[in-house]
Amino acid sequence: MSQTLHDQIHQILAKNVDPVSLQPFDQVVEVQQVVVAGDVLKVALCFGYPIELAKPALQAALAPLFAPLGNALELTLNWAVKPAQSKPLEGVGQVKNIVAVSSGKGGVGKSTTAVNLALALAADGARVGILDADIYGPSQSLMLGVAPGTRPRIEQDKFFVPVTALGLQSNSMGYLTTEDTPMVWRGPMASGALQQLLKQTLWQDLDYLIVDMPPGTGDIQLTLSQQVPVAGAIVVTTPQDIALLDAKKGVEMFRKVHVPVLGVVENMATHICSQCGHEEHIFGQGGGDRMAKEYGVTVLGSLPLSLNIREQADGGKPTVAAEPDSDITALYRQIARRAAAELAKMAKGAAGAFPKISIVND
Repeated sequence: MSQTLHDQIHQILAKNVDPVSLQPFDQVVEVQQVVVAGDVLKVALCFGYPIELAKPALQAALAPLFAPLGNALELTLNWAVKPAQSKPLEGVGQVKNIVAVSSGKGGVGKSTTAVNLALALAADGARVGILDADIYGPSQSLMLGVAPGTRPRIEQDKFFVPVTALGLQSNSMGYLTTEDTPMVWRGPMASGALQQLLKQTLWQDLDYLIVDMPPGTGDIQLTLSQQVPVAGAIVVTTPQDIALLDAKKGVEMFRKVHVPVLGVVENMATHICSQCGHEEHIFGQGGGDRMAKEYGVTVLGSLPLSLNIREQADGGKPTVAAEPDSDITALYRQIARRAAAELAKMAKGAAGAFPKISIVND
């Protein structure tokens, strides 16, 4: 009976798709325990991506799937993050997964996307940090609403204590310079500054460290990709052809340095008129999908061109924090969960076969 129940649970999870992450359940879920207590079947599942706000939807999706087992069901959902790679995160504090948010060119909304994805993961229960790796044009301190002149505290004469803002641990060159100070540095100096910011910051028990990369595929990108164990990368683009050309270069760069691309985010995909509600694809349509098919990567989601997104980021309270119940926030959460689920699938694949299930008859 125990083995039959094991097989049935395994088959249920393998044959059905998680509606939140769009992955097969068995790719992102581990079964922690199954207990048969009289007429009640108690199943405890552990997800590999943060699910705090998604629990009701997951409960509603899973309960009917277990109904054929014939018992009254008591379903417990938890989550736990595992590193997506076995390489130790040497010198970068306590960080499970480093995720680079990149773009082939500037002006596609990469930094705004990065901070909103970080906030979305935090809202789902994860411990999240954000590193502003754009040495020449840091913007995260402004987007996080950190007061001008704020500096990270220094410990042991050389370690930065991250600045906490909107529930995120953060560090940025913007904390170490003034708005009027241009970083007139050659590539090696900028790369060295990035390594200091990353490796000399006392990140405190992070599930995810989101790295807001500078645009392009230059020295800083190569430094991060080659010298830091990046778990995965997200590439942000807009639908027009010129942006997609540069985004493709970003995907190719990550592949050359063996960093998995978790997916593509198509930003400014549509414009919705604030007066009449008319929706228009002013930058073209379907470019992200075509690129994803060409390179075999996932489209994590599409975001509209919205005045609110820009105003809220400039005002120091990005959309996910400013309007947690809005449709746009729901899109950011969807993208963040799908990216985290891609990491979970990678970690599960590296760990090997489906875990053994503990079945107890009470």
